[in-house]
Amino acid sequence: MTQKSSTIWGGRFDARPDDLMEQINASIDIDRRLYAQDIAGSKAHARMLCACGILSTPDEQAIQSGLDQILGEITSGQFTFRRDLEDIHMNIETRLKDLIGEAAGRLHTARSRNDQVATDFRLWVREACEVLKTHMNGLMDTLARLSGEHEHTVMPGFTHLQVAQPVTLGRHLDAYVQMLTRDLSRLDDCRKRLNECPLGAAALAGTPYPINRVMTAQELGFDRPMPNTMDAVSARDFATEFLFVCAQAGLHLSRLAEEIILWTTPQFGFLRLADQWSTGSSIMPQKKNPDAAELIRAKTGRLNGNLIQLMTVLKALPLTYNKDMQEDKACVFESFDTLVLCLCAMNGMMATATWHKDTMRKAAETGYATATALADWLVMTLHMPFRDAHHVTGRIVKLAESKACRLDELSLDELQSIEKRISIDVYSVIRLK
Repeated sequence: MTQKSSTIWGGRFDARPDDLMEQINASIDIDRRLYAQDIAGSKAHARMLCACGILSTPDEQAIQSGLDQILGEITSGQFTFRRDLEDIHMNIETRLKDLIGEAAGRLHTARSRNDQVATDFRLWVREACEVLKTHMNGLMDTLARLSGEHEHTVMPGFTHLQVAQPVTLGRHLDAYVQMLTRDLSRLDDCRKRLNECPLGAAALAGTPYPINRVMTAQELGFDRPMPNTMDAVSARDFATEFLFVCAQAGLHLSRLAEEIILWTTPQFGFLRLADQWSTGSSIMPQKKNPDAAELIRAKTGRLNGNLIQLMTVLKALPLTYNKDMQEDKACVFESFDTLVLCLCAMNGMMATATWHKDTMRKAAETGYATATALADWLVMTLHMPFRDAHHVTGRIVKLAESKACRLDELSLDELQSIEKRISIDVYSVIRLK
């Protein structure tokens, strides 16, 4: 005899799913993370149904009480999640039925799991944006503080990883403040665009019940209901945008991590990480490795990969909802967790680092870092065309190379042997202040 299906949608089926079908279909191991958003959405939906006369007051009160109890059970670790119930929505609804009986079955009136999960996911990503902003602001505060403290700490600026011009550590670190500022603005943009409510779209075509979509949207903190029901249940561009912001922020952190890795080498010697943010070697006792920075650099691959993964899932989906979309949450959750970890680790490293000012200054004195300033002086003082000034400066650098000395160690006679109009005032620009 064929075993009857016992799933929530089992009325259409005679047999239960194959064990492998149940395994591939279930998402509870991932989407259980949406429990707070799912309960918040259900509570708002129930209040709206009652206000519209679709749900009785006693049923609405029982639903609210039951959902509150379920929230307490989940947060205290007393809730049992069941894979055979597929997802967080059915796990909560089934437990609600256990608690309050028949009234639980009325909660799903005028909605579908399609608009339900879209709402839950938007609520979660919206909160994730705020959490990321908090951690970004923390790192930016640390970098801004260090930038102010090192406003006059001279170091070499680089292009092509070659000494280019003298800069300050303060300006260098402020560049990362500016990058993170743009990342913050991207988070704000993402949050603003996603803040429309899918509830009421039902499966895809809306619902015949006289519901009030504006009421649920307002109660859940959305700006408005989504205007197109088909778009409401199928849109995941808010998730790909969030993943892009995570990937872009991770890219910025990776660039800073790479500089930390370089600067902590003996060849640079600009920076020493605190022991708390370093590791040793199992065989080489002298080693102090910047592993936190290296791992931040490596995790950029995860952030980039998650973005490409979801875009690949979505790229050929016809409207509206398809089960492929069940794969949308794992990559978003992982990128959020990864970026939070990287932001916190970077903040810890930067806040406790020791900067070697003398080493940085000596490095700025190498590589003829003041050569551009010399060329500009020739233009501004001697009114020389820049291309001629560039050529003269190149000859002066070549002379200094041949004598294995800095530009400011050349005598005035030696400088005038290349350009006779050069005066002693030139040392004010070729010597570091």
